[in-house]
Amino acid sequence: MKRMMLLAMAAATLAGSAMAQDSAPKGDPVKGKQIVDTVCAACHGADGNSVASANPTLAGQHEAYIYNQLQAFKKGDRKNPIMLGMASSLSDADMRNVASYFSQQKPKPREASNKDLIALGTKIYRVGNPTTHVPACMACHGPAGKGIPDQFPRLGSQHAAYVAKQLADFKAGADRKNVTMSDVANRMSDAEMKAVAEYISGLR
Repeated sequence: MKRMMLLAMAAATLAGSAMAQDSAPKGDPVKGKQIVDTVCAACHGADGNSVASANPTLAGQHEAYIYNQLQAFKKGDRKNPIMLGMASSLSDADMRNVASYFSQQKPKPREASNKDLIALGTKIYRVGNPTTHVPACMACHGPAGKGIPDQFPRLGSQHAAYVAKQLADFKAGADRKNVTMSDVANRMSDAEMKAVAEYISGLR
């Protein structure tokens, strides 16, 4: 029952978001590239493909999702001192332009670094864990990790270390707050988080 409630909440949120995004102004990727080259590239790469596993790959991420996260950093709803400083200098138009640019870039494929975790990661992502009522990740993020615009982020080809850190943050409820993801993460063991993160990194 709890699992079905989580999925229902996600679906309702998606429907509301889709209607809101239809009327949202679109960004200019050309202007966005200018900002990325001077502000974002050092951590996220000029084309959005981050080299450092601590920094997320943004190439191919949904435009509205990137914009919403930048807003969350600027407002302090999502805690990260570095991103607070970066986002605080951006106007609303800047954020939309950066989001537009990154969304149009192509993510580079990755491979899981720890093959021993793939079996468990596959199970959690595709089936979940019925015993602990962890829903399948692909219910919201899709079989190939492409997410659902403009609500659920693209996960495929993301750094495993970054994904694992975000799950831990959702579980802790300190730096990131999301009712659905916090509930899911709280039902997952550390081993499950690490395994599903490895599986996600190889999705494309």
